Amino acid sequence: MIRQRRFMFFAGALLIFCNYALSYAGTLPATGQRKCYNAKGNVIACAGTGQDGAHIVNPKSYTDNGDGTVTDNVTGLMWQKQDAGNKRTWVEAGAYCTNLSIGEHTDWRLPTKKKLMSLVDYGIPYPGPTINPTYFPNAHASAYWSSTAGADHAGYAWVVYFDDGYVGYAGKSINGYVRCVRGGK
Repeated sequence: MIRQRRFMFFAGALLIFCNYALSYAGTLPATGQRKCYNAKGNVIACAGTGQDGAHIVNPKSYTDNGDGTVTDNVTGLMWQKQDAGNKRTWVEAGAYCTNLSIGEHTDWRLPTKKKLMSLVDYGIPYPGPTINPTYFPNAHASAYWSSTAGADHAGYAWVVYFDDGYVGYAGKSINGYVRCVRGGK
């Protein structure tokens, strides 16, 4: 069941990343995946497989700006270094970002699911957190809100789970973590 969930997730993540590459005017970051697997889930040599582990293109690269912000050198996005700390509902998360002032910037927002996914390092195994701990210390291996609302249900929005990088829906009234972004489109 876990392998099936992970396979379905990775297939879905690939589709989302492909869509991200076509819709984002920046460079697509690497997934961070460094291992390759056969159909039975065993680790194999990556050469010639075509899997992410065989292609290290645009490796994740960050700059700590020294003012509570981190710049993603691949996408050009600027991120809040420390997340909001407390869990919030989706509406509260959006308000938190809108009112945030860090590093002399006040144009923060809740990231789209595609932008939030760009932080996931799929080379970090469960239980995570699947994010670079040097640049994003004290991150939670839990759900983080995106600004992307559910298309088929007004009461839901997309979240990225930083325990394993899974992307899914959550009810807007539940509490999740928040990491704000600025820049980009």
